[in-house]
Amino acid sequence: MSALLSRSEVLDMAEAGIAESIRRGMGDCSPAERKVARVLLSAYPSAGFETVARLADRAGVSGPTVLRFVQRLGYRGFPDFQEALRRDLDERSASPLRIHQSRPPREDASASLRERAAAISVATLQRTFDELSTHDLDRCVELISSASGGVLIAGGRYSGLLAQVLALHLEQLRPRVRVLPDDAPARAALVEDMGRRDVLVLFDYRRYEDHTQRLARAARARHASIVLFTDSWLSPVASDADVVLSSETGAPSPFDALTPVLALIEAVVAGCFDRLGDAAVDRMARADKVASDLGLY
Repeated sequence: MSALLSRSEVLDMAEAGIAESIRRGMGDCSPAERKVARVLLSAYPSAGFETVARLADRAGVSGPTVLRFVQRLGYRGFPDFQEALRRDLDERSASPLRIHQSRPPREDASASLRERAAAISVATLQRTFDELSTHDLDRCVELISSASGGVLIAGGRYSGLLAQVLALHLEQLRPRVRVLPDDAPARAALVEDMGRRDVLVLFDYRRYEDHTQRLARAARARHASIVLFTDSWLSPVASDADVVLSSETGAPSPFDALTPVLALIEAVVAGCFDRLGDAAVDRMARADKVASDLGLY
């Protein structure tokens, strides 16, 4: 399968964003290095452009600890790390047009669309699940299933469709699942009512949207739990989220892939169904009866 991918397409999928690389690598770090990682993630990417001395001071560690940390990530030194950050910033803000313009010509022009799309899509999906943390997936399922208040879900320009898909499934399994409405007064009222018994699920992908970050801050101020679906460059919401589920974006077109996100949604729904057990089955049966009584289907 990989022979059908050009070298540039393989590299596009193989390079996770720096923020995601930091998050994935924290388990292998020393306690002092984890302090550096947390500072970088909490103020990403601006913290990475500070001096070694300033970053060390903010993390409460020594300068050599900062240098050991960036070397652990695979960089020769701090200037090399900062240059990678600049490239990462370009990727985080890339539009579909810029993605198209920056891609070199395909090396294997003889591959059909079917072969090329299949190879890229399967590879992207496989990498998403290879890098998925079992702990994060289980924690996501636990938060959504056990929220005694409600589950509020929101997305952006395109990711709002993903929010709808998740909500349509979850509302069949448990009560009080809502997609945050676009209507301003209704949205404000739901956010104001959020509390520590609620979970806010957010979808946010590159060219990250300010309103999603504001939602996350509002939820955090009200002590609600936050689940974030994002890409490998990590939405700024990641610093406020209790759980982050990231997916790869490689696609045969200039548009980021949605298939891996949908696969993650399906995994979460499956986990919630198993976790809720008889309660979910009973709810589905009652909903079917009501729908039949109302002549809906």
